[in-house]
Amino acid sequence: MSRGKEAIWSLVGLAAVAISGFLLYRELSGHTLEELLAAFRAISAPRWTLAVLSTALAYVALARYDQLALAHLGRKLDWRFVAVVSFVTYALAHNIGATMLSAAVARYRAYAPKGLSAAEVAAIVAFCSLTFGLGALLTGGLTLLVDPGLVARLNAPPWLARWLAVLLLLGPWTYVLGALLHFRPVTLAGFKIVYPRPPIAAHQMLVAPLELIGAAGIIYFALPAAANPGFLAVLGVFLASFSAALISHAPGGLGVLEFTFLKGMPDAPPAQVIAALLTFRLLYLIAPLIVSLAVVVMFENRRMFALLRGR
Repeated sequence: MSRGKEAIWSLVGLAAVAISGFLLYRELSGHTLEELLAAFRAISAPRWTLAVLSTALAYVALARYDQLALAHLGRKLDWRFVAVVSFVTYALAHNIGATMLSAAVARYRAYAPKGLSAAEVAAIVAFCSLTFGLGALLTGGLTLLVDPGLVARLNAPPWLARWLAVLLLLGPWTYVLGALLHFRPVTLAGFKIVYPRPPIAAHQMLVAPLELIGAAGIIYFALPAAANPGFLAVLGVFLASFSAALISHAPGGLGVLEFTFLKGMPDAPPAQVIAALLTFRLLYLIAPLIVSLAVVVMFENRRMFALLRGR
């Protein structure tokens, strides 16, 4: 992406943050800080534990994205190294925004010393982005098939659910079919999609929904039982909110995620929804960012000392 386009998307993201922040303020203007603190205190220790385990599930699945991408390229790296690279990459990309660019820079810095070319790193970034996209389509489609009433939470007509489910599932179905029948590569949005071997495609269809289920599980366990509409409802609203946050290009989806989620949860007290979303940000975004920054500092120090010793 050129610098000019990147600057434009950064401005779009900041505008999305400003507009969503204003709408979010209007939505919460009738609630006090005491209500929010009380909602935090309502999250029990066992539910905090389950939320942390959900975070772990999400990041383990994300690590599998990179492992599958490397397998697709015929590259073999130590799985522990790949897991650390994936963790750092996604922790930075989720918080910084401009996911494609930030993921490419972080991965290239880590994988280049292992012998991977810039083209291979670009292919890994594209493969991981495609895996996430297919997983979101698959999870969204299956969720709507199981519970068509979820569209009512976003003020959509009920008849839309089945059609939307079929439309969402069309992408993953075509992709798996292409892998099974060895379709020719296709170019989509400037990226060349080379269909992987069927076992890799099957693993993509498994790990991507697991990542989304883990991420949504954080919010689900952070909501108290009295205000919890059920996991499928939380998952469906999370998919819509997270997608809106990604499309907005807002750093970390700030404001966009919260406003969309509140609109999709009219039956839950807003203070408790916000407390759950702040828990999500703490466990899924902020804590991994802090750890990843420490890992980056350690990595760069080791590289610097190695260069000095070489000289």
